Amino acid sequence: MKLRPLVIALALLAPAVATVPAAEAADGGYSVTIRRTEYGIPHITAKDYGGLGFGYGYAFAQDNLCTLASWVVTLRGERSRYFGPEAESDDPKPVANLTSDVYYKSVAASGVVRRLLARPAPVGPSDDLRRLVDGYVAGYNRYLEDTGVANLPDPRCRGKAWVGPITATDMWNNLLDLGQMISSSSLKEAITGMAEPERPKPEPPPAAGSNAWVLGRQATRGGGGMVLADPHFPWQGIRRFYQVQLTIPGVLDFSGASLYGTPVVQIGHNAKVAWTHTVSHAQHFTVYRLKLAGGHSYLVDGRAEPMGEQEVPVTLPDGTVSVHTLLTSRYGPVLATGHTDEAAYALADANAANLRAADEWLALARAGNLDELRTAQRTYQGMPFVHTLATDVSGTAYFADTSVVPHVTDAEAKRCAEPSPVPGLDAYVLDGSTSACLWGRDGDAVVPGVFGPGSQPRLIRADYVANSNNTYWMTNPAKPLTGYPKAYGETGTDLQPRPRVSLDMIAKRLSGTDGLGAPGFTLETLQATVHGKRNLSFELMRSDLLKLCRTHPELSHEACQTLSEWDGRATLDGEGAVLWREFFTRLGRPMWRVPFDPARPLTTPSGLKIDDPAVRQALADAVLFFRSNRIPLTLTPGQAQSYSSIPLPGCTEGEGCFDRVRTGGPLGTDGRYPEVDTGSSFMMAVELTPDGPRTRTVLTYSLSANPASPHHTDQTALFSRGGWVTERFTTAEVAADPQLEIITIHEEP
Repeated sequence: MKLRPLVIALALLAPAVATVPAAEAADGGYSVTIRRTEYGIPHITAKDYGGLGFGYGYAFAQDNLCTLASWVVTLRGERSRYFGPEAESDDPKPVANLTSDVYYKSVAASGVVRRLLARPAPVGPSDDLRRLVDGYVAGYNRYLEDTGVANLPDPRCRGKAWVGPITATDMWNNLLDLGQMISSSSLKEAITGMAEPERPKPEPPPAAGSNAWVLGRQATRGGGGMVLADPHFPWQGIRRFYQVQLTIPGVLDFSGASLYGTPVVQIGHNAKVAWTHTVSHAQHFTVYRLKLAGGHSYLVDGRAEPMGEQEVPVTLPDGTVSVHTLLTSRYGPVLATGHTDEAAYALADANAANLRAADEWLALARAGNLDELRTAQRTYQGMPFVHTLATDVSGTAYFADTSVVPHVTDAEAKRCAEPSPVPGLDAYVLDGSTSACLWGRDGDAVVPGVFGPGSQPRLIRADYVANSNNTYWMTNPAKPLTGYPKAYGETGTDLQPRPRVSLDMIAKRLSGTDGLGAPGFTLETLQATVHGKRNLSFELMRSDLLKLCRTHPELSHEACQTLSEWDGRATLDGEGAVLWREFFTRLGRPMWRVPFDPARPLTTPSGLKIDDPAVRQALADAVLFFRSNRIPLTLTPGQAQSYSSIPLPGCTEGEGCFDRVRTGGPLGTDGRYPEVDTGSSFMMAVELTPDGPRTRTVLTYSLSANPASPHHTDQTALFSRGGWVTERFTTAEVAADPQLEIITIHEEP
């Protein structure tokens, strides 16, 4: 018999009641307490991993069941059946549903998840992670059973035939797909051969980015470690973050942000350690050129090998089945693009069989200091495509690219690589006709074919490490990193404006020249620094632009006056911020007066090439657009960009903005951009002290994707006005919340 959830505390309930622990359940069952504080943030406590997962799955379903239910349909390759084969999928990089279905059916049919689940840790999942996943599935399904599909609070999936219970296999498939987010999973059309050029091309998908600072004892006023996490992930769909605290008393206690449908925290902290990630420039897959030997076969070391054929059936809305044939090779799937009579190309993904990341994140959450965190990374080696930046109470700052990277040395790349046959495919293309071009292996790698920890870029400092999706070499300008395999990224390259403004913000705070008081970081000055809304391209080009205005009086006086009076910050009321963006965008490419100089990476490129007629034309075109559509040249970000009708500050990646935003398209004739679809997502500023962590957070798009939820845009409004949530981490802090709500749930085996 299953007992119903029992609400045991509501708003304004006395703290003594709010600390009631979860009751013991029968052996093999689940028992959990879910405490929700302001903004609906769940704090989940259980006596074991199964119960913890159960509570997490239940709480997440309360807020976001529809998003995960839709994604499960995707992972099962059933979107065509329910939504039609031509409709757009809910993938982070949308494709036609039929393309998505063929891809995910082929992954399932490959048996990769089944084989990994049969392996012991660290290659297969640990027992703790298996219990967490099983509990998560049970908690989600329990909420669905209690509520009923017909009574779901979210109108997007209420009463829909495609909503039903999920399985552990669905969750393992989600974890596998997350690891392939910027490799196989982003190449569905190339793998299936089902690109449809006649379809209208949407805006490019939101780029996964991020800012991350780790401030060591020499950079902080208190002498401990501090972390700024600012991941830039999509604002819609399955790659949103969910804020949560997970606790097993005496075993683990950590808080942070978890990507939808994953039962572990990707970015967060415990009482002694904090960590975050940014997307790496390293290569995470290669392409192999296959020398064809007639028919569906190719040569390796002079001997013909047959390609495998995978029959993929997809059910359509009328119940008929469409069967598609994909080709495979020893390296991976054979791409459907780039074929000639002599050659074909196969994708070799270093994350093709990687479920280790979830165990690694779980181990990071249990780490008691930086040494234990690094041991966790060496044990699992599962970070799929991200750098790791971390610190502990001692104030040691740590950076490493521990991501899974194909073992292709510079010498092998020089010997084996050739130009890519697929435009935009940024990866080594290796000669697949000889085993001399196979990936190598390091002795300290847990799986073959990838670089081990001894080959990975890393830096440990007492002042700081930082990354804004630049390559690893400028992690700290005082100690440039060089000498690592080029598979991890190039050195000596242009930093780009966002990483430059990031490093400049740190430098000004450490020197006390940013107007925020004495040098060094406190939690409060960290918050103020990152919400400065600086636009670096304007700062670097402003004086030349004003000179252009003076020497060319035919240019719009009003536009020049607006830009001369703007302070260069993309605040809600920043008059000139949108005009600058429209001018800068129309340049097509940055017209730098001083080109990049590798010897001066922090100060070049700079200036505006005002002697180029294209610069004057770009300004004239921008002004014409505003005037033709009766848009004021003083249009502000607060007037032009929003999310769910909430005005948002900020500017774009290309302009050199730190906590950037990206809209879903260009400025409309009504003076508004399409809704913001990516940018700062979960912002976390944490200071680790001997007395415990002090943390401020903001989940920019809020906790729930359900438009009917009270927590659909509450943190978005907070983000709009530059606010933060003061985290409640300890039992006493949680209990003191006047808005506290508690449920305790038991489920017998």
